[in-house]
Amino acid sequence: MLALYNTLIVLFTVVMMEIVATLAHKYIMHGWGWGWHHSHHTPRTGWFELNDLYAVVFAALAIALIAFGTAGYWPLQWIGAGMTLYGALYFMVHDGLVHQRWPFRYVPRRGYFKRLYLAHRLHHAVRGKEGCVSFGFLYTPPVAALQATLRARKALNARGKGAARDAADAAQASRRES
Repeated sequence: MLALYNTLIVLFTVVMMEIVATLAHKYIMHGWGWGWHHSHHTPRTGWFELNDLYAVVFAALAIALIAFGTAGYWPLQWIGAGMTLYGALYFMVHDGLVHQRWPFRYVPRRGYFKRLYLAHRLHHAVRGKEGCVSFGFLYTPPVAALQATLRARKALNARGKGAARDAADAAQASRRES
C-alpha cells in the first residue's frame, strides 16, 4: 500500500510541477527573473544559456528533498522524485523536441507533440518579455486560441500606437498654434 501512496505522490508532484513551472515562467522568468530567462529568447550560441540556471535551481531543490526524505522525512523523497521526473520530461519535450538542443532534429507533424511545439513557437513569436502566450511546458491551450490572442494583442497594440500617434500630433499642432 505504501508503494501506491509513493507512486501517487510522484504523479501528483509532476502535475503540480506543471502548475508551478507555468506560474514561475509567467511571473518570475518573464518578470523579475528576466535577466536569466532573456537568454532563452535570444539565439543561443554554444551548448548552454543563462536560462539553464533555472533547471539547476529546481534540480538542487529536488536533490535536497530526496536527501531529507531518505533521512527519514517521508514523503519528501517522493516529492523530489516527482520533481526529477518532471525535469526529465521538460528536458525531453522542451529542450529536445521544441528547441532541438539534441544532435538530431524532429518536428512533429500531428497530435499532442505538434501542439506543444507550435504553442511554444508562438510563445517565442513575441519579442521581449511582455505579451507572450503559452507559459506551460507540458500543457498548452489550443493553438488556435493562442493565435487569436496574439492577433488581438497585435490589433490592440496597433490601435494604441495609432491613438498615441494621434495624441502626439494633436499636442504638436497645439504647440504650433501657441
